[in-house]
Amino acid sequence: MGSVRRSVVEVFQPSTYETAVPYDLFAALREESPVCWIPEPALGPWREGPGYWAVFRHADVKHVLRHPEDFSSHLGATQIRDPDTPADLRFVQAQMLNMDPPDHSRLRRIVAAAFTPRAVRALEQAIAARAAALFEAGECDFVEVAADLPVWTLAHVMGVPARDRRLLYDWASRVIGYQDDDYAGLSTADAEALTPMGRLAVAARPEPRPGVNPRSRAALTDMFAYAHALAENPLDGESVMSAMLKGGPKGGPKGGLTEAEFENMFFLFAVAGNETLRNGIPGGLLTLLQHPAELARLRADPSLLDSAVEEMLRFWPPVMHFRRTATRDLTLAGQPIRAGDKVVVYHASANRDPSVFPDPDRFDVARTPNDHVSFGFGPHFCLGAHLARAQFRSVLRELLAWDVEPAGPPHRLTSNFQNGLKHLPVRLRRRDR
Repeated sequence: MGSVRRSVVEVFQPSTYETAVPYDLFAALREESPVCWIPEPALGPWREGPGYWAVFRHADVKHVLRHPEDFSSHLGATQIRDPDTPADLRFVQAQMLNMDPPDHSRLRRIVAAAFTPRAVRALEQAIAARAAALFEAGECDFVEVAADLPVWTLAHVMGVPARDRRLLYDWASRVIGYQDDDYAGLSTADAEALTPMGRLAVAARPEPRPGVNPRSRAALTDMFAYAHALAENPLDGESVMSAMLKGGPKGGPKGGLTEAEFENMFFLFAVAGNETLRNGIPGGLLTLLQHPAELARLRADPSLLDSAVEEMLRFWPPVMHFRRTATRDLTLAGQPIRAGDKVVVYHASANRDPSVFPDPDRFDVARTPNDHVSFGFGPHFCLGAHLARAQFRSVLRELLAWDVEPAGPPHRLTSNFQNGLKHLPVRLRRRDR
């Protein structure tokens, strides 16, 4: 017990995740201290925080996510790091991810039509064709290959012109990888190849400033300048952007949304719609390469495709945690929690809970049932889950037509939030040639 107590700060430190997710530590904490206080020391520009309650068991994670009246997404938003100023907090509270019902429900209804199973089915053929076009024989960095599909799909769904797709990649890199020096200042878009509104966005990019939260409005003025420019141009009537602009009873240029809601909605889809697949697909392939018998099993029985996707999501959850804030004094798993305390649920730990998943550290492409929480649970269950699964299936189906082998060591993202890879060198050869 003492050794676990001494190492709990490792759960918070981004450097812990440079080599692997600490599943052994999660397992010990699930058993000995399932709701555990984690210190929040200063890390570079990230100032010291007050600490938080980490939740490791599957049932407790679901309980927290199911009860926004007790565990709010709104009070302190959903990142461990507190917004830097009261104004920053008020701004991010206008994001759907950082709302509680009924406000959350109102915004979710506005864009839900773009992500129904029917809407996704209409996209699946185009997604499959795009996935097939990604692969060619030879060596490649599969992280770069896999990043194309979510960016392409997001641009299609959001009504972003093809010439500006790389901006989505860069914004997501800066936001999801801000704890990693290789991603924090990434800028790969060729300004000359962008549309005029894309070039205006590049010109509006702020200079990085030490100590400024890279997820704040001040650090993303280029993204929001682009969102407003895109809103002023004719759009596909079925895009997410079009749905936002039609939005609701207020009317006006942003439909039923306030300006802060509009900007935050654009942020949410541009980043959250990108990160799950960009982390999950390379992680899924690495998992298959590390379990060759399961890859052979899937090749022999492609009917296991759907269950294999769910198992990859369980085994390599793209997002490792989300934060809530206690609305009142309460008790969780016997642990007293005070109103205002941060409560952080660890999806990565819940997905390996042996009370739910027999032999949880075994990768099994036929595992069923598979009650993973990689897409969340409760009111905030991922709106784009159908779309993410469709993209995952398309890439995996195409991969089965290729022999894949490692061409170098993988390199993980430095992040205590995103379970990502920066590089995954592989060698591809078409199986029918």
